[in-house]
Order: sequence, then structure tokens, then C-alpha cells
Amino acid sequence: MLAIWFDSPLRIQALRDGPSGPQIEGFAQELYRAGYARITARRHIREAEHFVYWSNKEGVGEGPVDEQVIQRFGRHLSRCRCPGYGHTYRVDLLRGARLFLGFLRGEGLSVARLAETQTHDCVLLAAFCQWMRQQRGTADSTLYNYKRSLRDLLARVGEDPGRLDAQCVRQFVLETSQKCGWAATKNCTTALRMFLRFLIAEGRCPAELGAAVPTVAHWRLSSLPRYLQSEEVERVIASCDPTSAVGKRDRAILLLLARLGLRAGDIVQLRLGDIDWKGAWLSVTGKSRRETRLPLTQEVGQAVVDYLQDGRPRTDSDALFVRARAPFRAFANHCAVSVIVERAMLRSGVKCPSRGAAHVLRHSAASSMLRHGASLQDIAAVLRHRSIDTTQIYAKVDVTMLGQIAQPWPGARPC
Repeated sequence: MLAIWFDSPLRIQALRDGPSGPQIEGFAQELYRAGYARITARRHIREAEHFVYWSNKEGVGEGPVDEQVIQRFGRHLSRCRCPGYGHTYRVDLLRGARLFLGFLRGEGLSVARLAETQTHDCVLLAAFCQWMRQQRGTADSTLYNYKRSLRDLLARVGEDPGRLDAQCVRQFVLETSQKCGWAATKNCTTALRMFLRFLIAEGRCPAELGAAVPTVAHWRLSSLPRYLQSEEVERVIASCDPTSAVGKRDRAILLLLARLGLRAGDIVQLRLGDIDWKGAWLSVTGKSRRETRLPLTQEVGQAVVDYLQDGRPRTDSDALFVRARAPFRAFANHCAVSVIVERAMLRSGVKCPSRGAAHVLRHSAASSMLRHGASLQDIAAVLRHRSIDTTQIYAKVDVTMLGQIAQPWPGARPC
């Protein structure tokens, strides 16, 4: 497999005959399966060589090979004098070493999943996630949001639940509310309640502690949905290059968001089998894992076809949209979709009116439907709202209809 990445027979033979030759050969094969470009794969193999040279010199092979070894290697790079090996791009060197280390572990972890720097959760947080999956069927995307708040909490109190009390819980929520918005604070309180229920069920904290989480003040329909005008949406979509693979992918994603009002999470969850080309509909599994069929318009369907035929890289993943760079796999989470939308807005010169660029397109789709005469019931059906109450907020942006029912201010003279 090394012959795929290197042209020189002497170079290939040196790698095979060198320290950990069979492992380097297997690592090269794993990089090929993951779809890495030639220049990137050669760099990672070189980084693996460097790591092997250093580990043999330091006697690392005699002990356990884990993340601590990578940290030691990182400290070594700051003063590296290994002959024939570079140490300028420290982050890249660590990434290649981490990839090779993951391959050596032989725990069934693919290169694709080990390409990112992993955050190792503590034992208590891992047990909480396992309990939520088993007892409540919580999705991994929800647990991902919960863990962001819980990591901050456990950084304060450690893994000893006995250090948690009502004052600590309330102080944590108060400080979170001072530096975050309402939605992030509400997510924090929800995660905290679930975590305390887990601890109570496991007998690791008193039952009354669950009532210590304060409720975040919020008035229903008090805010306005942030959206773009129709011409701004068209500019964002037109900013994608239809001749490039990335442009085809991004345009298809933007059209799904802007025309069908999908959520960013819906884009991540879409699979190849979710499209019925003959029936011209799209199966979407959104919140609460409810499956809904949405009509696939000619414009959106053609954009998806263009991506599948000329833009989507070869991969074993059944995800409809995958990364444009190796490893070719599904997006990790909804944040990747928002980044795509943010870049498109930046290219088109459109200012995003709020955080969550992908959701702004969803609001824009609903507002456009309202301006073209759609009823709130129709909008609720497209957006897959379970209650019409959720859709009522869009009535506040129908300026034309509001103008018809607006009453004159008492005592004001007509203009």
C-alpha cells in the first residue's frame, strides 16, 4: 500500500525495513481507505515515522501507549533535534502521531474518527450519558449539548457528587445566565436537571437537590424571528460555485434550508435512502424522531442530483452530505452546517442577523411563505411544528396584515 503514496522504490523499502515497518504499511492502507489526498497521506506517514523514532529512542514501547505519550511527544517537539525530521508544524505533527497511535490501539477505531482531537469525558459524565441512552433513549446530539454545560460544572466540583449542594447549583446557573443568552441558559438548566435525576436515581445525591435548579425567566412570543429578505436569500444561494464539488454540495444544502425550512440537524441526519426520486419526496426525521415526508421540488432535487453525480466523493458512508476533505464522512454535528451557511453569507456580503446562520434560513423560509399568503397552519406543516402555538411567532412579522388591523394612537392626528 505504500507504493500508492510514494514513487521511489528505495523510499518504500526503507519504510518497510524500518522500525514498525508492518505497522507503517497498515497505517498507509488505513489512510487510503479513509480517502486522504496523496500529499496529506505522505505527510501523516512521515509524522508517524517521527513518532516511531522518538518512541524507540525514549523506550516508550515498553509501557502503555496512550494520550499521555502524545503529550510527551508534543513537549519533545518544542526542543526536537531528531536527525532528518522536521518539527516546525507542531499541530500537524501531533495530529499525525495521534492518527498513528489510534491505529496502533487496534480497538476498532477508524482513522476518520481519530482525525479530531478527542475530548475524554470523565467516568461520571460517561456514566450519565450511558444512563440517558438506556433509560430515556436520548439522542447523541442532545447529549452533546448537555455535556458542554456539565463539563463546566464538573470542572468545579470534580467527580464527587457529594460536593454538590443547592447553593452551588444556583450559583452555577446564575453565572451561566450572566455570560450566555436565554437559550443557552435554558439548555444549561435542562442538562443540570437531567444530571441531578441521574445522581438521585443512582443514590449519589439527596432527592431534594433536584428542586434546587432555578427556572429561567422567559416570556412566550416576546422576541421576533430573525430572517433575511428574499433577495438576500437568493444572493446567499448564488454565492456557491456551481462548477466545484464544494459549491455543488453547499448549494444543495442551502436550498434545503431555504426552500424546505430544514434544520441544520436535519441536514446532518439525511441519508441516501431518504429520497424517493420517483415519488419526488424527502423523508426527514427531526425532533422527537418523528418521520415526515416533504415534497422535493425540481430546483432542490436537481441541486442534490448535481452534487451526487459530480460533487460527492467516494465513501462508504450512507450520509447524503459528507465532508469535502478526507476523511470523507458525515458531518460531526449541526455546527458544520451553520459554518457552511456563514461562509456563504460572508461571500455574498449578507449580514447574518443573529447567531445560528442555518436557522436564519429556516426563519426566512417561513417569513417568505407568510408574505406569499400561506396560513400559519401551512407553515406549521412545512416546519413540522407539533403545536400551532410555536408557529404563532411568525404572525408578528406579517407587516401587511398587521397594518390592516392596527388601531390609531389615541389623540394622534392623521398624517
